[in-house]
Amino acid sequence: MDANEKRLAAALAAVSAYIQTEEEALVMPPPMRPEPRRFEQGNLWGLSGRQGMMQMRNLMQMKTFNRLR
Repeated sequence: MDANEKRLAAALAAVSAYIQTEEEALVMPPPMRPEPRRFEQGNLWGLSGRQGMMQMRNLMQMKTFNRLR
């Protein structure tokens, strides 16, 4: 078997494998999509207050650590 015949055999095997996978994909059902998660709104005032406190602490820490240098 010379190199040309080996290349032809490899190409035919690749094409047949590709066709087989395409046929299997057509038979399989489409994947089920999960339902989107819903965001529970919660207490927005509390969230805003906690965020404000964290920002204030961050500013205080930056001011404190800058003076130590």
